[in-house]
Amino acid sequence: MVSNSPDLGEQALSKVAEIGIANQLDEVEDFNVDIRTNPGKLLQGEVDSVAISGKGMVIKQDLRMESLEIQTNQVSINPFSAFFGNIELSQPADADAQIVLTEGDLNRALESDYIANKLQDLKLQVDGQSHTIKVHRADVRLLEQGTLSLNVDFLVRENNEAKSLSATVIPQIKENGQQVNLEILSVAGQGLTPELGLAILKQLTMLLDLSNFDMPGMALWLQKIDIQAQRLIIHAKTKIEQIPTF
Repeated sequence: MVSNSPDLGEQALSKVAEIGIANQLDEVEDFNVDIRTNPGKLLQGEVDSVAISGKGMVIKQDLRMESLEIQTNQVSINPFSAFFGNIELSQPADADAQIVLTEGDLNRALESDYIANKLQDLKLQVDGQSHTIKVHRADVRLLEQGTLSLNVDFLVRENNEAKSLSATVIPQIKENGQQVNLEILSVAGQGLTPELGLAILKQLTMLLDLSNFDMPGMALWLQKIDIQAQRLIIHAKTKIEQIPTF
């Protein structure tokens, strides 16, 4: 981002994008868009950079991000549409993104209807047998040295038996940066076979599926995960197809 203050044209474009994206959010504490260009470049449909930053953003009702930062380089837009307050990209723009999730954000997501509905009737195949699992409670703890712990209480519907498991894991990137795999360091459970515990943990990785945090017109590909005490930092690439307008 250049250091000089934006002119009135840049401020107007930034405000249009800011309102358009913020309107797609369920909640937001603070949100800013900074578009840099000049009148000559704008006439040619060129924007030098777009910087997006937000705090306390909530999407899909209960998926909260402590902070989000997105930075692009040059972006091509439709200059005619821009003069009428519509930022229409001529082609998708690549950008770098950083998302910070707190321990509280992850547990809020696990308790949300969006995630909870996916955990109501998990269909698992273990050693050739079918199991239907209903998760009652799932709790995440972000630990030091890049690890996290999971504690889960659930019901096996076939025999109406309540069980629990706890595990310490290290997240690993997979599926071309769209999903996360869990390297299991330890797992234990009450009345639980190791195979069933592993199958449940695999299902719970959907919480770290980046598609959960996609916003309209933006898709994310994970590059790196950094776990600190009570904070999970996601470094990602994003492709911006369109900047929403109001």
